[in-house]
Amino acid sequence: MKEIIGGVTAAQGFKASCTAAGIKYKDRKDMAMIYSEVPCKAAGTYTTNIVKAAPVKWDKEMVDHSPFIQAIVVNAGIANACTGQEGYSYCQETAKEAAECLSIPEDSVLVASTGVIGMQLPMDRIRAGIKVMTPDLSPTIESGTNAATAIMTTDTVKKEVAVQIELGGKIVTIGGMCKGSGMIHPDMCTMLSFITTDAAISKELLVEALRADIKDTYNMISVDGDTSTNDTVLLLSNGLAGNNEITEKNEDYDTFFNALHFVNETLAKKMAGDGEGCTALFEVKIIGAESKEQAVTLSKSVITSSLTKAAIFGHDANWGRILCAMGYSGAQFDPEKVDLYFESAAGKLKIIEDGVALPYSEEEATKILSEPEVTATADIKMGEAKATAWGCDLTFDYVKINADYRS
Repeated sequence: MKEIIGGVTAAQGFKASCTAAGIKYKDRKDMAMIYSEVPCKAAGTYTTNIVKAAPVKWDKEMVDHSPFIQAIVVNAGIANACTGQEGYSYCQETAKEAAECLSIPEDSVLVASTGVIGMQLPMDRIRAGIKVMTPDLSPTIESGTNAATAIMTTDTVKKEVAVQIELGGKIVTIGGMCKGSGMIHPDMCTMLSFITTDAAISKELLVEALRADIKDTYNMISVDGDTSTNDTVLLLSNGLAGNNEITEKNEDYDTFFNALHFVNETLAKKMAGDGEGCTALFEVKIIGAESKEQAVTLSKSVITSSLTKAAIFGHDANWGRILCAMGYSGAQFDPEKVDLYFESAAGKLKIIEDGVALPYSEEEATKILSEPEVTATADIKMGEAKATAWGCDLTFDYVKINADYRS
């Protein structure tokens, strides 16, 4: 597997474009389009929130029942959530406009929205944006990067990644882009992630691969404990790489799955590391667990602990907060057997052994915790299972950003 420059346009046959439609933001791009020159097989995963935005409902219906998918239209600024039947009809209107402009079926168009909940989309601007984006569709790396920038809300950086693998002598590419900075919590988040590949793979295995992988990627991140109404991951495969279609779980499937995992994990970590107001990506590893479920529960509990997140912001090796978060997680373990380490580019430090603090340099600990990426590893010495979760520190700016988000 080789990481390459690019995102959704890295795979053969995919194009992208964007525009400043003036949906909510002024003087910035806020709409994007992804288009495949040929029909695609599609897979999707969506928010677990009972309150689901209209685009989530539309996409699930299309992915599950349409013969193929060929385009995605995304807007930033307004989430089209809690907008009733009117909001759902706007999804159909958006798909209809794109279908007419692209000369493809209406049910082959997916839609996605992110932004403020409760506001109706300005459909005149949405339609105008689609008309502008259609002739601008391009397969260049730059067009994909611009699209990744256009879907940002409170994100501070664009997020994209692409890799290449070899399947049956053919070069296969998987690329993706995402957005997400706040209202992010395990079991999906205010994240939109769009992945494209030119691999030939059956729809059944495409769906299975995506659903299996989100458990260890997108579902293992948290910024603030809020599960969004809009989170969506969409995966499109157009088969233009020309590899023999993957129809069973063989070596080619494993290679594809591992590459997809790299793309998803990279995008997930980019979102966690760009949490609203954050200064550091906070990674929590649980090792020596009795079961994967136990490790997942413990790691998620730590990254969602406000006290722990605040300690990371303060570069404070307050290990008691980590042990406390593990203790109320609901997972059973012996706290008197836990070893805990802090690690970053500045070094690695063992903080406790068998549940008891070791003598260590506070100055060295602070240096380690002052890096932009910090890892806490807890060995609970019960077995061979492990899990990793990603979050971020909790800062003053998080409150500032969310106190006036609608203005």
